Amino acid sequence: MSNQDPHHVQPEKIYSVLIVGGGAGGIAVAASLHKRDRKLDIAIVEPSDTHHYQPGWTMVGGGVFRPEITARAMAKVMPDFVTWHQQQVVSMEPDQNCVTLSDGTVLGYKALVLAPGLELNWAGIEGLTESLGENGVTSNYQEGMAQYTWEMVQRLKKGTALFSQPPMPIKCAGAPQKALYLSSDHWRRNGVLDNLSVQFHNAGAVLFGVPEYVPALQSYIDHYGIDVNYQSNLVSVNGPAQKAVFRISDTEGVSQDREISFDMLHAVPPQRAPAFIRESSLANEAGWLDLKSDTLRHSHHENIFGLGDVSGTLNAKTAAAVRKQAPVVAENLIAHLNDQPLTAEYLGYGSCPLTVERGRIVLAEFGYGGELQPTFPTWINDGTKATRAAWWLKAKQLPMLYWQVMLKGHEWLAKPKKLSQ
Repeated sequence: MSNQDPHHVQPEKIYSVLIVGGGAGGIAVAASLHKRDRKLDIAIVEPSDTHHYQPGWTMVGGGVFRPEITARAMAKVMPDFVTWHQQQVVSMEPDQNCVTLSDGTVLGYKALVLAPGLELNWAGIEGLTESLGENGVTSNYQEGMAQYTWEMVQRLKKGTALFSQPPMPIKCAGAPQKALYLSSDHWRRNGVLDNLSVQFHNAGAVLFGVPEYVPALQSYIDHYGIDVNYQSNLVSVNGPAQKAVFRISDTEGVSQDREISFDMLHAVPPQRAPAFIRESSLANEAGWLDLKSDTLRHSHHENIFGLGDVSGTLNAKTAAAVRKQAPVVAENLIAHLNDQPLTAEYLGYGSCPLTVERGRIVLAEFGYGGELQPTFPTWINDGTKATRAAWWLKAKQLPMLYWQVMLKGHEWLAKPKKLSQ
């Protein structure tokens, strides 16, 4: 953080609301704000040319979606009522209500929304960056690489397939398992699963953090004959040699390294907040944006709000969480601008549609503390079981709901709850 004299920081423009991040969170909250008050002067800071529907990458890796349906030009997605600064944020001065962009522009704000997403720390696994995209090393988390995952899955007829999951928190905590199940299902349908050793290496100690969903997932682990290794964390990859090293810890915390040869490796990197957040006074001790879990207002700055993957709140980092967070941020931010008490509460909702086979999904929906928060009654969809209804929702409806409903500020099934006083 800079300690510049305030006289030296003169914003070129002061906006009613400045939003950092033009992903799901930034655009959804801009749309929700505009619906509530069309007079707001809103700007979005977003460097990317392309907006990605990241929940679709797993489906590309499983041969279900075509890659092109998961991306649109940012210019076509960016709302016409905002000013778009296609730059990166390099520093923030929360005490002076301004941010500095990569081209030196200083922007001021009455209220700030931070939704920059998170950073994939590929360098956190030795050798992974240079190994990706060759020798069977892939990751659905890497932009454009899900198609290579699908090519490898189709090509593999025998040998060893490894799937890794790093320590939490990560975005879409179920995505490493989705790749595992969809790949195994393809191999089963094509009669080659018995020729493969399929291993899941999970840095955590349980299959899924909410116990109610574990039985359904475990039944698929058993069905596919997957060898699950808990507290087994991928630490290095040698692509040309097709070898991976996992650090395996026991219950006493004693660890040892184990090298495993592979024919295919689906690797997931450790994840963290962007540097301008984690190295600022706005971060909590773990480096994530320090927000109040209910109002999504910053813990120490009344005119700063946040949502999405950068948040230090204890919800699952999913697009479905953003869908519920955006209206809460919009309602509370407008209350702040009008000097009124905050009224909207986020209950920690997140959703993880676990694609356990082509045609069936375990739709995990839960909030803070693992409390189940199903959208539909069990006669429509029982989220603790693998259902065709959930597959229909994920494969046929969610992309349209993302582009046409959530990013447009339509709050279907996402109206904010009133804050309990």
